[in-house]
Amino acid sequence: MIAVRLGKHSPQVAFALLLVVNTFVLHARPTLAATHTEMDTERSGLTLRVYKTGLFSAFAHDHEIHAAVQQGSFDEQQQTVEFSVNARSLRVIDPGVSDSERSQVQSTMLGPKVLDSEKFQEIRFRSTRVEQLGAGKWTVQGDLTLHGQTHPVKVDVEGGHGRYKGSALLHQKDFGMTPVSIAGGSVKVKDEIRVEFEIVGKQSSAANPEFGAPHLTCIRKFA
Repeated sequence: MIAVRLGKHSPQVAFALLLVVNTFVLHARPTLAATHTEMDTERSGLTLRVYKTGLFSAFAHDHEIHAAVQQGSFDEQQQTVEFSVNARSLRVIDPGVSDSERSQVQSTMLGPKVLDSEKFQEIRFRSTRVEQLGAGKWTVQGDLTLHGQTHPVKVDVEGGHGRYKGSALLHQKDFGMTPVSIAGGSVKVKDEIRVEFEIVGKQSSAANPEFGAPHLTCIRKFA
């Protein structure tokens, strides 16, 4: 609320002062609201990568899974970010493998052994604290919901002007998932998951070649 003391000014001066105050208020509110930016879900996404380990891991291959961000937004002035991904929309990319093998990985990843995506359909991240490390670089603390469990994670982020990319490390066991193993444990999936992301706001300008094609990436490996 803004109070203006008019004193002994003439009615004309008082009216002019009120016009100035009204103009200030009307223009200030949209400026604050404009800092909130919706994510461009066609250019922002999520990917999972996990790496093999074990005696015969050299004969296995790594997996890459991608999904688009379902919805999300960020505020560059308030330094907040939140987004969600439909776990059922994750798709195995895995170049260099057969269609049948890729389909098997897809089934294992989405099934009850790993994500159990029919039961736990949402993957969600919400920032709780942002620390700037330097020009265009931040550490973002936040809560990640995955496999029906929510735990704090730390994400390293860089970018600016509506385009950001970053990475984080997760552990499957922290979210109630058991790393898959095959061949009696001679080939198994590492517990650690590397998360990489790239997000773009709807109001951002043309693509910046420094960041490449925007997508949010979480990477994971499955048998």
